[in-house]
Amino acid sequence: MALRRERMRLGDILIKQNVLTEEQLKQALELQKGSGKKIGEVLVDSGMITEEMIVRALQMQLGLKVVHLSGVVIPKEVRNLVSVSLLKKYQCIPFELDPYNANILHLAMADPMDMTAIDDISIVTNLQVEPYIATTREVLTAIDRCYGASETMDAARRFTRERALLRGTAEDEGETDVSDAPIVQLVRSLIEQAIRQRASDIHIEALEEKVRVRYRIDGALYEKMVYDNSLLPAIATRIKIMGGMDISEKRKPQDGRMSIEVDRQEYDIRISSIPTVHGEKLVLRLSSKLNLTRSKKELGLSDAEMRIFDHMLAHPYGIIFVTGPTGSGKSTTLYTALSELNTENVNIVTVEDPVEADIEGINQIQVNPKVNLTFASALRSILRQDPDIIMIGEIRDRETASIAVQASITGHLVVSTMHTNNAVGTLNRMADMGVESYLIADSMVGVIAQRLVRKLCPHCKKPHMATAEEKKLLRLPPDKEKEIYEPGGCHFCNQTGYFGRIGVFEMMEVNDDMRKLISANASTEALTEAARRTGMHTLRENAVQYVLDGVTSVEEMLRASYE
Repeated sequence: MALRRERMRLGDILIKQNVLTEEQLKQALELQKGSGKKIGEVLVDSGMITEEMIVRALQMQLGLKVVHLSGVVIPKEVRNLVSVSLLKKYQCIPFELDPYNANILHLAMADPMDMTAIDDISIVTNLQVEPYIATTREVLTAIDRCYGASETMDAARRFTRERALLRGTAEDEGETDVSDAPIVQLVRSLIEQAIRQRASDIHIEALEEKVRVRYRIDGALYEKMVYDNSLLPAIATRIKIMGGMDISEKRKPQDGRMSIEVDRQEYDIRISSIPTVHGEKLVLRLSSKLNLTRSKKELGLSDAEMRIFDHMLAHPYGIIFVTGPTGSGKSTTLYTALSELNTENVNIVTVEDPVEADIEGINQIQVNPKVNLTFASALRSILRQDPDIIMIGEIRDRETASIAVQASITGHLVVSTMHTNNAVGTLNRMADMGVESYLIADSMVGVIAQRLVRKLCPHCKKPHMATAEEKKLLRLPPDKEKEIYEPGGCHFCNQTGYFGRIGVFEMMEVNDDMRKLISANASTEALTEAARRTGMHTLRENAVQYVLDGVTSVEEMLRASYE
């Protein structure tokens, strides 16, 4: 143990393991000055290395074991050994007692060289501590999973208690509740937990006698907490203050926006409040720049679809549509395409409502009806700004559609979204908006229709032989035996049976044959048939393939595509 107690500096270890150069360490030390951050945080924040690289280097140098906390169930007796404040202070979490010696506690640590942390935990628990290495994010997520609900309930109890004391002393001090520490802590904790559980939205709802908090994870809503309804005014006021909204207005809908940093990552939160019969309902939509601007490979496109996608983006002018219902991943696909096209020799301008992620090097315009800055008026101005690529958040009316078509014909690449059910339906929608069919034929490059399906959790998905009904849905011969999977439920996926989502796509690239059909106002069936000849697979066909590959379940397939 004497060897292990020699404090080695993280920078020296990373250089020794060839993860970092002397020059990079010097840069990081400069950045660290006055920031109050540890050197590891500075290195990860600046993008020089990843948390996983630090873990591997420490493992090699110190000979310690690595623990992946995402699937670990921490026993109750271990959870109660150390206070959550101490765990957050040292960024560590005990996860089990040694199976051969109950006096040894296994402790997952973001910094296993922190001797003060090891000594303090040892004193508090009266046990010998054996450090394990884990990433900072995994440690904080595990703390959140084990103690998050009790922390928010504790903050809620403290708030109720303090308010009762205030009422006892001075009745008119009710408004000071808002700046009270417990409610600030409660709201912060709600947001942090949602982010660590991969939620996309937080719903705070006023019911008759209680306040219900639900998180939307992988597209499905899960109830997470229930509070006394006396907490709602304070929670609503705190969120409105954070979002720059009017706290005195409770009778009409409001929108707000804020940014928050969790686990060293910036998140943009859009807030919407609306009055209901029992009080205000608040919805917080969480998005991070990292999630919206991912690499093309992460979208879930097959090799053939990737080739079509690349071919579409290579067009110098024309319109590319991404279509699908709300929450189908259209924004992610659009932002991915823009990031791909974002080089210093092109001028990219976007008109959005709202701007979902701020991307370096792209000129983004926020629609503002109060000053008559609509999609159409912004588009007219953009065309005088010498753009190469124009992104329109959504084409909703005839005016915007006709300007977009004119822009695409006059040498600009236009990318936009539309709410249609499938790729061919987009052509009909443009015609319904009053755009001439020959203009649609001239301007259209292609349409990407998409949905999101939940991926089965790899740790607990259950195999079964496809039933006669399932074979019919999957278009399999009745006599063919096929093993498919259904959701199970484990600690890794929070008993949901699913973990993460993947895109299902319908890629339609418009070729000369299709242009002739569009100009001639051909039927939907004729257009679909022509698209199939170019290699298009429908949403249902691609969703079926995911079921056969064991990626998703029949239920998810039916939810994503119907025929």
